[in-house]
Amino acid sequence: MLRGEPLKAALAEALREADGLGGQERRFTAFAVRELSRHQRLLDLAARLLGHTMGKVGLTEDQALVRYALWRRIFCGEGWTRIGPEVRLPGPVRPRTIKDQLLQEVVETPLPEAPLPDSPAERLAVRYSFPTWFVQRLAEVYPEDELAGLLASLDEEPALHFRVRPPGTRDAVLAALAEEGVAAEPVAAAPDAVRVVDASHRIFETKVMKSGRLQVQDVGSQLISEVCRPAGGSLEGLTVADVCAGAGGKTLALADFVGPRGRVLAGDRSRRRLAEARERVRHFSLKQVAFPHPLPLSDADVLLIDAPCSGTGSLAREPDQKWKLTAKEIAKYQATQSELLDEVARQAKPGTLIVYATCSVMPEEDEAVVEAFLAKHPDFTLEPVGDVLGAERAALAASGPYLKALPPRVPGGGFFAARLRKTAQG
Repeated sequence: MLRGEPLKAALAEALREADGLGGQERRFTAFAVRELSRHQRLLDLAARLLGHTMGKVGLTEDQALVRYALWRRIFCGEGWTRIGPEVRLPGPVRPRTIKDQLLQEVVETPLPEAPLPDSPAERLAVRYSFPTWFVQRLAEVYPEDELAGLLASLDEEPALHFRVRPPGTRDAVLAALAEEGVAAEPVAAAPDAVRVVDASHRIFETKVMKSGRLQVQDVGSQLISEVCRPAGGSLEGLTVADVCAGAGGKTLALADFVGPRGRVLAGDRSRRRLAEARERVRHFSLKQVAFPHPLPLSDADVLLIDAPCSGTGSLAREPDQKWKLTAKEIAKYQATQSELLDEVARQAKPGTLIVYATCSVMPEEDEAVVEAFLAKHPDFTLEPVGDVLGAERAALAASGPYLKALPPRVPGGGFFAARLRKTAQG
């Protein structure tokens, strides 16, 4: 991963090649790797304060080893008695540029106090290990205490959330899970969301899971599907086009909402991800989902554009991405999003609802795209998401007319959505 491969892919490959590891060891390995990436800036600062800058450590693998020792010390509260057997030679069998003594010093030397930056945004960037430019941009939008809560949440290992199927059966599913000995609880922000309290992953072996009553899905992602509903009504029997279906998470939710008399038309520019969506649709036997190419957008009553984005709302799951993003890349995403929204809008019939959504917390990809679109398209109006969510959920997950499902108020990742109604022929 330190050589540039996506963390998710690098970790998957390493675990595939690792023999003799049990489930608990594999989960710890994945967690530790994400933690080293998640807290990289703070760990590197600690190393510098101890006189061991990463530039002095020859191999990237050894840089990771120093970070690991510091992570176990600072975040896990462990001493050399525990850390030493994990990192010292003969340890990982490979070339090494550092000695055990250096790692012991990293763990046992008193940690000097770091001088605090003058800027509140930079202090938060250091404390929660984010690029300074990223936090400075968010500081223009969010008050300091709200921003601190958002960064802290994006800095944590995410909990496992599920969507209950069919909609409206959450209490029955929770009762069935309890009978199987799995602890789970409802999540207030979304009507069908549950969080697993049991960390053993036994839920995947339950009858409830194997019978198709649960789908792994983030809470904010569930809310995007919710705001595709008509205000005060139902999607049952309607046609919904999932324009950027990806791996099909929202496609499955929309299929449950439209029911057997409705249709979901799914498409995506990535053939690989769309193949995954097809497989998931087959797994759940959802005959109301089709994959026509090109998508007949003018046939749809609702068009969901889950636009390609920076994924900054998902940094808890893929922390390495925060070190790869730049302001220039954000601008490129914004241009792509605007072009996609314009293209879909041209093909939508009058009366159609377009839901524009991202898993980004950057205003350039969210409100700015919608506001620029409305300025160019007087044939569209913005409908408040609160009309669909209701007052209680809107208080948690809405900001003005928009869905802004942000942690910690809404657990999980950060998501955005806007409801755009075509009122006349454009």
